[in-house]
Amino acid sequence: MKHRGATIALTLTSFLALPAVGVAAVSAEEAEKLGNELTCVGAERAGNEAGTIPEFTGKYLGEVPGWNLKPHSGEHPVDPYADEQPILTITAANVSEYKDKLSDGQLAMFEQYPDTWKMHVYPGHRDFRYPDFVCDRAKWNATNAKLEDDGMGVAGLGHNPFPIPKNAMEVLWNHQLPYRAWTEESKRDFASVGAGGEISWGRTHAVCLAPSNDPENKPHTSDGVSAYCRNESMQPVRSRGRTSVNHEPYNYESGSRIAWTYNPGTRRVRLAPGYGYDQALAGTNGNMTIDDERLFNGGPDRYNWELIGKQEMYIPANGYKVNSADVSYKELLTPNHVNPEFIRYELRRVWVIEATLKDSSRHLYGKRRLFLDEDTWHAVMADNYDTRGNLWKHSFVNYYYHPDMSAWQAGAGFYHDLSNGEYVGSNLINERRTAHIINKGDWKPSDFTPDRLRAQGR
Repeated sequence: MKHRGATIALTLTSFLALPAVGVAAVSAEEAEKLGNELTCVGAERAGNEAGTIPEFTGKYLGEVPGWNLKPHSGEHPVDPYADEQPILTITAANVSEYKDKLSDGQLAMFEQYPDTWKMHVYPGHRDFRYPDFVCDRAKWNATNAKLEDDGMGVAGLGHNPFPIPKNAMEVLWNHQLPYRAWTEESKRDFASVGAGGEISWGRTHAVCLAPSNDPENKPHTSDGVSAYCRNESMQPVRSRGRTSVNHEPYNYESGSRIAWTYNPGTRRVRLAPGYGYDQALAGTNGNMTIDDERLFNGGPDRYNWELIGKQEMYIPANGYKVNSADVSYKELLTPNHVNPEFIRYELRRVWVIEATLKDSSRHLYGKRRLFLDEDTWHAVMADNYDTRGNLWKHSFVNYYYHPDMSAWQAGAGFYHDLSNGEYVGSNLINERRTAHIINKGDWKPSDFTPDRLRAQGR
């Protein structure tokens, strides 16, 4: 299936008519690497010298072999690599041989669960690519996009603002603003799994709109909002009907995240000051923070950010299997950690950034380390530390390429609490009638207002 954006004539010529946004991030000469020795969004096209990371092929656009998706139907993903076998299985017995390519959190999982935790490593695949208009925007951004207000904001063409980043904040904004769906709707499950395997369930109905990702729209919005989201609680029963709407800005200094909540008990809509950060995420029984979702989201202002560098690591990749309708929750959600038989790891290059809590700020996490896949700019793993410096949580999200947007969809995420043996399985769609419904429906910014929230409540 072909992505409709691939045929839309959005060229660099039209971009150049936009006003300049400041000093160029890189030189025009360096930007010429994009689409050549670098992919169009900045990943190294070549494989590694050892041959254990393949060359980027990008041979598929808007299609996944074997997944005959009816467009915008919310069908569950089909694994194009289902017949492959692991080339390596890392266990507690051999983990020391691979520790240079593992995070502290991954190593801690082997130490804490030596008899049950393992990592199946599969052949690497870099087979999928973004549409041409995404590449054109990224190249324009390379020489024009800039950070604003000490990194609290960004000015550019909507997504992939810094394909050739020079510092931690540029890397972070690539994660904050990757190219992905312009509309997404899902009814998703959250499982808070106790150390003994007991499960507390949550479910939310989520709808999000990112207008600048639509190739038929202007690549940025005049109101300074990058995304709109609405989340309605469906489970547990005590919170059913509680709904929040939030607006995500391009600049957290000049336009902070705004949110409103509807309480079905009082039938009132209220502004939610300070929404985000380490407030509890709905449906997770208090075991995930709002800014845990996608491993980090929202304002970066409470932390000092440092670019650690780029390195080869074993990370979750091509996560079709774990998001499949063929996998039941009973199989997937085992005591202490997700069932490792359903997680696919590959050796890939990642950008590593670290956030250290400012002395003047408050948050449950004193330090966070994020690992971003170079091909997608999505953070795929995170190690979070408490305010005393102790490693607390190891988390990862399983992404897969989705034909309805020719980009990577965030699938099931697993947030392991290393202090008590509990974890959360988030964004689960395996047993839902439909998975994520991508780029369907005529959602508008006016659907994400306090008045609309009030009307929906009535």
